[in-house]
Amino acid sequence: MKAPLLIAAAVALAIVVGALTAVLADRRHSVSIALPPPSPYRGSIPPPGVRAPDFTLRDYRGTRVTMSQLHGRVVLLSFVDSKCTQKCPIVTSVIAQAIRQLPAKARRQVVPLLMSVDPEVDTAVSIHRFLARRGALTLSYLVGPVREMRPIWKAYGILAAADTGNTDIHSSDVRIFDPNGIWVSTQHAGEDLTPENLRHDSLEALNVIRVR
Repeated sequence: MKAPLLIAAAVALAIVVGALTAVLADRRHSVSIALPPPSPYRGSIPPPGVRAPDFTLRDYRGTRVTMSQLHGRVVLLSFVDSKCTQKCPIVTSVIAQAIRQLPAKARRQVVPLLMSVDPEVDTAVSIHRFLARRGALTLSYLVGPVREMRPIWKAYGILAAADTGNTDIHSSDVRIFDPNGIWVSTQHAGEDLTPENLRHDSLEALNVIRVR
């Protein structure tokens, strides 16, 4: 009598183990399907398909810049003010270094833009001094009246120093837009923003041209 009972118990255990194995395998399969493919970018990934809102501004030298006219080129966009002493100097220096590290051909296809978040403190003199100290005079620094810039800040989801009342408290990430105007990567000072990472993501965004 004992032998049949042992055999039956063994069969039942085998059935349970088999069922559990099948469930675990199915879960592993489900997880593998749900995981997104690894990103080619080193910065954090924004929601898919977000396009750069259009705007027209002038840089502090008077040059007119329209976002939609930069279609076909990679745009690096960050938000600074010339009196900021925290992240703005870091962001500006890193962007300038990353641009210098690009191959000459790629450099002509990448546009670095800084946008003022405190136009009342950003005079032409203070902007020029700020850029010169960071070796960043090749960067375009966009500025305009607060009433003109506020809708742009809103479109980009920017917290401006003009609204916080503190030149050091505002949005200051670096956003990379591919040649189609799609936001593909974001890098942050003190986290993933380095000249090497920004150079990498700029070149990766340029791959869109070669893939098409």
